[in-house]
Amino acid sequence: MRIFADSASDLPKEFFEKEQVVLFPLRVHIGEEEYEDIRTIHSLKVFDAIRSGTQPKTSQASPEEMLSAFEQLAKDKEEGLYIAFSSELSGTYSTAVMVAAQVREDYPNLNLTILDSKAASLGYGLLVKEAVKLRDNNLPLSEITERVRTMANHMESLFTVEDLDYMARGGRISKGSAFVGGLLNIKPLLHVEDGKLVPIEKLRGRKKVVKRMIELMAERGEQFSSQTIAISHGDDEEFANLVKKEIEEHLHPKNVEIFMIGSVIAAHTGPGTLAVFFLNRAL
Repeated sequence: MRIFADSASDLPKEFFEKEQVVLFPLRVHIGEEEYEDIRTIHSLKVFDAIRSGTQPKTSQASPEEMLSAFEQLAKDKEEGLYIAFSSELSGTYSTAVMVAAQVREDYPNLNLTILDSKAASLGYGLLVKEAVKLRDNNLPLSEITERVRTMANHMESLFTVEDLDYMARGGRISKGSAFVGGLLNIKPLLHVEDGKLVPIEKLRGRKKVVKRMIELMAERGEQFSSQTIAISHGDDEEFANLVKKEIEEHLHPKNVEIFMIGSVIAAHTGPGTLAVFFLNRAL
C-alpha cells in the first residue's frame, strides 16, 4: 500500500524518506522566487523573510505531480491513501479529487482513497504517522482509512501567535486589531474547528496563554497517558520546551513530540507561533 501526504503535515523530510511516504510539496513564493516546501526551502528562510518585512505567498501542490503519482499507482496495480491538508485551508484536497477522477478515465482500476484531514501542521502529521504505523502492521486499506478518519474527527488543535501583525499581513486579521494587540501584548488563542481556523479568546502575555492551553487540553482531552501530543513552533524551541514541560507536569502524556512549523504554515502564522495537537477522546 502506498501513502501520500503533502508538506502541510509539517513532518520532516527524513520522515517521508524513511517511511516511504510520497510527498506532494505545497509551494512558497518569496519575491520572484518559487520554492517547494520541504524539498527546496526551510521554514527558517520564511521566518527571516517575514522578519525583514517581506510577506511570502503560498500555493497548493502541483496537479502535474499528483497526476504522475496517481497514474503510476494505477499502473503498478497498488492501492493508495492520500491524506490531504484541510480542504478549508487549501485547494490541494479538491485538486487531488479532480486529478484522481481524470486518471480513472484512463485507468478505471485506480484504487486510491483521498481523505480530508481537516487539520494542519502536526495535527495532520499525526494522522499520517498513524497511517504509516497501520500500514506497517499490514491492516487493509479500508480499515486504515476508517481509523485515520476517526482520528481526524477527534483531533484538537490549539495555537497562538507571537505577533498579530504577521497574521494581519497574511490577511488573517485586520491591521487595526493587530496594532491594538501589539500595544497591549495581546496573544490570541485559536483552534481548528471542522477544518477552519476559529478564534477562542485573547489573553495578555504568553504565560496566560500557556495556562489557558493546559486548561483547555484538560477539558477537551482524555487518557493522555495513552496518546502522543505534538507541539509545533515557529523558530522558538525554548518556548516549545517550556510548554512541553507544563504539559508533562499537568497531563502526564505518553509522549510529546516537538517539530518546527513547515514553510507553508510559517508563511501564514509567522515567527513565534506555537501549536499543540492532541485527541479529545481515547481511540
